[in-house]
Amino acid sequence: MGVTLSRRGRWAVPVIAVAVTGGVIAGTQIPSAQASPVLPVRTPGQLLAEINQDQKLPPLTGTVVETTSLGLPQLPQAGNPTSLSSLLTGSHTIKVYYLNAQHFRLSVQQPMSETDVIRSANTLWLWESTGNSVTKFTAPTTAQKHALKNRLPAGPVLTPQQAANEILTAVGKTTLVSVQDNVSIANEPAYQLVLKPKDHRSLIGRVVIAVDAKYGMPLRVQVFAKGDSGPAFQVGYTQLSMNTAPAAANLNFTPPPGASVDKVNMGDKAAAKPATGSAATMSDFGTYGSDWLTVVSLPQQDLLSSLGTGAAGSNAPTAPSAGPGGLGGDSQKVIGALLGAAKPVSGTWGSGTLLQTSLVSVLMTGGKVYIGAVQPSVLYAAVGHTS
Repeated sequence: MGVTLSRRGRWAVPVIAVAVTGGVIAGTQIPSAQASPVLPVRTPGQLLAEINQDQKLPPLTGTVVETTSLGLPQLPQAGNPTSLSSLLTGSHTIKVYYLNAQHFRLSVQQPMSETDVIRSANTLWLWESTGNSVTKFTAPTTAQKHALKNRLPAGPVLTPQQAANEILTAVGKTTLVSVQDNVSIANEPAYQLVLKPKDHRSLIGRVVIAVDAKYGMPLRVQVFAKGDSGPAFQVGYTQLSMNTAPAAANLNFTPPPGASVDKVNMGDKAAAKPATGSAATMSDFGTYGSDWLTVVSLPQQDLLSSLGTGAAGSNAPTAPSAGPGGLGGDSQKVIGALLGAAKPVSGTWGSGTLLQTSLVSVLMTGGKVYIGAVQPSVLYAAVGHTS
């Protein structure tokens, strides 16, 4: 039976609400799954169909943990869970309070801070306790779903639903699909769907998606680098209570006293435009290849500036210096450590600097950065050919 993975998955917990929590880190490692449960047999095609169809999920509360281990060199540790080093190597924990697609709360709590995303009908709140700042996004009543889905800023992957959605969107007929032993995730029985790239030039060995046996929702996603036994990236539930409506207090939000409130009406033309400096406004932003071999290119200066490292030269950036909009803090030392691990490379395509990890390759050349989960040869082929 032929299997096509190009169809976009749709999840009850909106992807964009997860995205705007970007950069909030805390938590522990995801524990190992429990003994294999006995379930009715499902083919890969059946599991794909279950993931891709619209599902009406019951109310739930749960805890999601994401961990990243990309095989990076030893990075400076600042003891700050929101630092760049923690973003690249740490664990992220988020508490989920879900009533329905229009009413939910995602909360990240740390010893000295908290960041929450709350959706109530056509209003989305983002609260960051560190600066006591609140952003209120309001969508037009007649177009709230489209506006909230397509106009809010993108960010990191923090839930199994979002991770699976990104993966299923990115791959196609270049994928081998199979199933492996059933597992229990957060005490919920689940099937395991396995995706493997056919092309040997991909650094990804396999992706394993644990699919809830009853509701068809992803409970855990693991990405393994080629040849590695442990996941380089994984995101999954560690605690989950289905059919348990969250307490009303967890779904309501009022800006705390003294908080600064920034109001954004998503119906305004100005609000609908991508933020200046975002990928969507970069004239030199582009891609090369497809599916597992996709390479993304962007101006080197834009990337380094977003990390607070200032301007950069054509092949090698200058010494990092924190700037407006940058991460600041330990980001300067971390970027320095990453660049120190990179090596000079050259070929018929030109010359530059290459950083390799178990899962990602990064090439800096000619004022651009080329990034992909691919062997360096694919990056070299992409130079000057992205669009």
